[in-house]
Amino acid sequence: FDLYPYKENYLLPLSYDFKQRQNRYQAEAKFQISVKKPITYDLLGLNETLYFGYTQKSFWQIYAHSSPFRETNYQPELYVFVPHEKNILPSLKAYKFGYLHESNGLGRPNSRSWDRFYLEGYFQHDSLFIVPRVWVRIPENEAEDDNKDIYKYLGYGDFNILYAYENHTFKLLLRNNLRLSDSNKGFIEANWTFPLFGSNNTFGFIQLSSGYGDSLIDYDKE
Repeated sequence: FDLYPYKENYLLPLSYDFKQRQNRYQAEAKFQISVKKPITYDLLGLNETLYFGYTQKSFWQIYAHSSPFRETNYQPELYVFVPHEKNILPSLKAYKFGYLHESNGLGRPNSRSWDRFYLEGYFQHDSLFIVPRVWVRIPENEAEDDNKDIYKYLGYGDFNILYAYENHTFKLLLRNNLRLSDSNKGFIEANWTFPLFGSNNTFGFIQLSSGYGDSLIDYDKE
């Protein structure tokens, strides 16, 4: 089907929330599936590629009775990836812009969804990669908007820093609403990928996170 890996694909058999939540176990499993498919190439003469991307992040209460899925966040997107000419800003390798939809597929009152246009850049220095992204939310009908204030918690962009060392990968995700007051909200996530038992194709994955917006249902909960 001409599908390729897109964002991280992982399974965390144990994910633990240090805050107690109503009607849920603090321990659960979490996994993400992310693929992309090229649609057209060099249609605009910029060596660009038009992609369809799909990312699904699921939270599975595997340790609870009947092991229900607590929530799944779906992210289909359409984006254009453009390589950057090296004679201008040599550290800028590429940029992309696209449309991203995100929802949890639930009915009211637990329904959450929003749509964005975004612009993202890829900077590289040796084994260090820096990826800033900014977005603009597409307005919705106020009566049908399930999360009117989501930008107060997820802000207007994020910032990824990735460092590759031998077969190890370290990634830091930062997000902030840039409000200089008591209403300042943010999110930080640190990932470490490492060879599992010396394997060349199987990797361990450790993730630590704190803040707002790890899942849509909890976008306004720390």
